[in-house]
Amino acid sequence: MPKVIDHDERREHIIDVTWGLIVRGGLEAATMREIATAAGFANGALKRYFPSKDALVEATFDRALSMVHAHVSGASADRSGLEALRAICYGAMPLDAKRVTAARVLLVFWQMSLANKRLHDRYLEHLRTWRGLMHEHIRRAREDGEIRTSTPDEQLVDEIVLMNAGANVMSLVGPRYSTGKLRKQHLDTFFERITRP
Repeated sequence: MPKVIDHDERREHIIDVTWGLIVRGGLEAATMREIATAAGFANGALKRYFPSKDALVEATFDRALSMVHAHVSGASADRSGLEALRAICYGAMPLDAKRVTAARVLLVFWQMSLANKRLHDRYLEHLRTWRGLMHEHIRRAREDGEIRTSTPDEQLVDEIVLMNAGANVMSLVGPRYSTGKLRKQHLDTFFERITRP
């Protein structure tokens, strides 16, 4: 009887291996040859699942975004306004080892997206969605009287995005100067400020 191959499982295994190589050694460590060897496949066998390294990195990036999305959506479910905005911000911030690891993968994706328009457009799509969600909750929080600052909504969204991107980078390149406790403190200060007139 021929062996039944679960191609979805193999695909996930290849992403797991790629994730691990990127986390340990960056993009340079995640060559197609190294990925194939670590996954237990012949080099050419990867093409059945991922036609190129870009496609494989994109799938790995999708996993990083899914992890962040799970934190965000789980924390903000059934909430709106300021409470939902808080949940989104704290959920997306690299405050634990799992999200710091996701930040490492995101950093590699950002690097690749500088030279790959399709990947760049993909990230911009994610960014537009995230920004739109924050705008929606800020608007609701203002209507409910929870956000009282005169700072324009667009500037608040910019601050959140920049704080989050900076935290992701610093959690990797300067963790001594950007501990989880300090990143949380920055968010606490931001929320304290926007609820005052």
